[in-house]
Amino acid sequence: MNSQTFLQKIFSFFLTKIIIGIIIVVGSVALAEWAGRLFLDRTQSSDELKNAIIGISDAAIALLSYVLLFRFYEKRKIKELSAASLPKNACLGFSLGLFLQSSFILVIYLFGSYSISHVNPLSFLLPSFITALTAGFVAEILIRGIIFRLTEESLGTLIALIISILLFVVFHATVKGATFLSVFSTAIQAGFLFSATYIFSRSLWLPIFLHFAWDFAEPGIFGGINPGINLKQSLFNSNFNGSDLITGGKFGPGNSIEALLICLIAGFIFLWLARRKNNFIKPYWKK
Repeated sequence: MNSQTFLQKIFSFFLTKIIIGIIIVVGSVALAEWAGRLFLDRTQSSDELKNAIIGISDAAIALLSYVLLFRFYEKRKIKELSAASLPKNACLGFSLGLFLQSSFILVIYLFGSYSISHVNPLSFLLPSFITALTAGFVAEILIRGIIFRLTEESLGTLIALIISILLFVVFHATVKGATFLSVFSTAIQAGFLFSATYIFSRSLWLPIFLHFAWDFAEPGIFGGINPGINLKQSLFNSNFNGSDLITGGKFGPGNSIEALLICLIAGFIFLWLARRKNNFIKPYWKK
């Protein structure tokens, strides 16, 4: 009996849940991608079609594995991925992502550091769209759905936010050529703002579609650099010149001073709104 109770405590511990969740979701996506490529490589499909099928499949598998795992593990409905909340939060998240990236580019343009040399066909958007879709779903299910959500449920909203920011600082500080601005811009965006949107909405759809639009617009539409995405084509062939402080330099517009400040303000607005909705969670020792 004591042994069973001990095991139950281990499996209910938030770090155990995080480890199991990451293994299941990452493993499912990796297995699906391996099987999909094995099958598609035997067909006469173009590389673009193969990548589109694999990308959409990865997003769907990440979503499905998360829902099935935590429905079984936590014996509950997965309200953070409710179908009823999808339209509103998807529209808000995607619009916010486009707005933020557009505001960064506008600032760079006003400083005379952005110009468009050529406009390509709309078909050039497809690779970016698929890549961003996959990144938005897989990354946010792992980061917000598993790591942040489970940490917050145990340690509370404020501590989870601090941990989230620090994790991005630690991981990005080791990137070759990283600067103070690039590290803290990423930490504020991915660790603070994206988490704040989840706290506000209590829906993963909002950060998922925010992440999706962010990764789609920066390289796919505006032709900017996104360190996590390697694309050969975009809607605009663009030129960035001037101070790295304004353009983000080799790390792209999302790692500029204006991106840091705008995302910091946006994050605090979402936290303020979340506070008004009483969406903050207390740590377990205060419950």
